[in-house]
Amino acid sequence: MHGAAYHVPMIRTHDVVIVGGGLVGASLAIALDGLALDVALVEATPAGELPAVFDQRNLSLAQASVNALQALGVLSSLQAPAGPIRRIHVSRAGDFGRVQLDAADYGREAFGQVVVARDFGQALEARLSRVQGLVRYRPARFAGLEEAGDGVRGLRLETGEGPLSLRTRLLVAADGTGSAVRAALGIGVRRHDYGQTLFVARVRGERPADGTAWERFTDSGPTALLPRGDRAFGVVHGVPSAQAAEVAALDEAGWLARIQSAFGWRAGRFLAAGERSAYPIAQVLAASLVAPRAVLLGNAAQTIHPVGAQGFNLGLRDALTLAELLRAAPADPGAEALLARHAERRREDRERTLAFSDGLARLTSNPSPLLRPLRSLGLLAADRAAWLQAWLVGGAMGFRGDVPELCR
Repeated sequence: MHGAAYHVPMIRTHDVVIVGGGLVGASLAIALDGLALDVALVEATPAGELPAVFDQRNLSLAQASVNALQALGVLSSLQAPAGPIRRIHVSRAGDFGRVQLDAADYGREAFGQVVVARDFGQALEARLSRVQGLVRYRPARFAGLEEAGDGVRGLRLETGEGPLSLRTRLLVAADGTGSAVRAALGIGVRRHDYGQTLFVARVRGERPADGTAWERFTDSGPTALLPRGDRAFGVVHGVPSAQAAEVAALDEAGWLARIQSAFGWRAGRFLAAGERSAYPIAQVLAASLVAPRAVLLGNAAQTIHPVGAQGFNLGLRDALTLAELLRAAPADPGAEALLARHAERRREDRERTLAFSDGLARLTSNPSPLLRPLRSLGLLAADRAAWLQAWLVGGAMGFRGDVPELCR
């Protein structure tokens, strides 16, 4: 660790300090490769280990994200094949009508790709290891802000070798939903608990996944099947939080029966399932994306309902927009005008994506029989109206608002 050999700890100064080595923080560090900036990444996980976020979850990468991650050299480092999403099928139990979208109808090969979070984490790590001049503090945790002079922020890290002070011209909070950096900056949040828990697992069916992503809504929550590269499905199953312990306790046969019952038989019979992980679902929105010489990205800026798989894609676009602005004006990475421009460029994409995911979550989970004909009409309209389909496709592919250049 830098400074470990000195009895008086040195205060290291960087241009950019990114706190959080997960999906968004690592992607930003990669996107800044090759710039004349001294960049540091603060990671809670020791070298040789992957952060906990890189588990068996399935990441649905919108085409905008795929474009950017290809350009950054991340996807070429994937060891396991990704699963292309060629079709999207949306329906709701008890409502007639459905939405079917086919990428070929839009002159596209796919709307996006499904990757397993663990495989993606390994690909990010392989690419991170090739970033020139990146200083990695690991294992290290953000422990608070410190006083610093003009033009820099001071922060304190807890490391395996004791406390360490850093100075930076730009502090980036990519440390997740419960962001310690956001709290230290005094940025408040608005929180909405959906009262749902999401179960995630790999499921093998009698018919291999064929490129169709299925989204099935019921009164108790959504069930999605994502086509993985290994021809199995990544299943995402939402349940009311009060039932979470009961669902977690099901054996494999009971779990498969539950998924089959929620989803129906469109994808055939489910035969086997891997281990299940559970995640409580809440929306957490930061009151501001920026503070003096600081910026929030990804889940630290907004944690949204996973329906429609928008969260990581939105966070990646946060990181890529910031990287683009720093590429254009690297003289002072924490300049007030640059951060104001970042917040302005993120506004439309953020607002529209939040409205999309929250609206979908509330509308599709509301059991009111009065809403049923409206929902059915909505599904029928979406299946027939070109403008509505185009809106859904634009959202599914990640092209909303002021899209970063690398995404195009």
